[in-house]
Amino acid sequence: MEEFLTLKDHVYRYIAEQIRDGSLAPGKKINENSISEKLNISRTPVREALIQLSSEGLLENVPRKGFIIKHLNEEEAKEIYLIIGIMDGLAVSLACPFITAQAVKDMEFYITSMDIAIDTANFSMYHKLQEEFHNVYLSLCPNSSLVNLLTQLKKKFLRRSYVAEPQSNMKDILLVTNDEHREIVRLIKESDTAGLEKYLREVHWNVQKAYMETL
Repeated sequence: MEEFLTLKDHVYRYIAEQIRDGSLAPGKKINENSISEKLNISRTPVREALIQLSSEGLLENVPRKGFIIKHLNEEEAKEIYLIIGIMDGLAVSLACPFITAQAVKDMEFYITSMDIAIDTANFSMYHKLQEEFHNVYLSLCPNSSLVNLLTQLKKKFLRRSYVAEPQSNMKDILLVTNDEHREIVRLIKESDTAGLEKYLREVHWNVQKAYMETL
């Protein structure tokens, strides 16, 4: 079934993509009129999308200035990494009994595809593929409240750091991360829920990696 998107949803995606690809940098003010004119819509859905992005912590509504792209400092990023690591580990461990052989194949397909994206320096494609990889088990997690909270937290890292990283460095970083995806699948195959929780918390979302979200 095709997802129905309101005008506000379209504006939300448009702004989110600009934040993701670095077109809108931290500290930059959102020009509501410019977006209205570019998308040929009224300011109402633009304002609604900005309010939603603000509630999710991506924008800051500054009095007499308007909506500004929020800067995430390293300490904040570390705090969020710690929480996500715990929640993501719990989510995958709860999903384990429901992960089918086909779901495992899907995750392995995304891992192979990510290798290709890294090799060709298609980092935007890598980002989409790694989201799909994690969504395989998140979609099978029986605790919808946990998944919703996790999704909201991950949105704080919408601006991907690899946009600004040197290509060679980023390839090395992402190859290591994709090897972590392989380890996650291995642990899933073994139904090692305790191992999954520990690995997601201490390795995949290790707080020492949080600096990458603030570049």
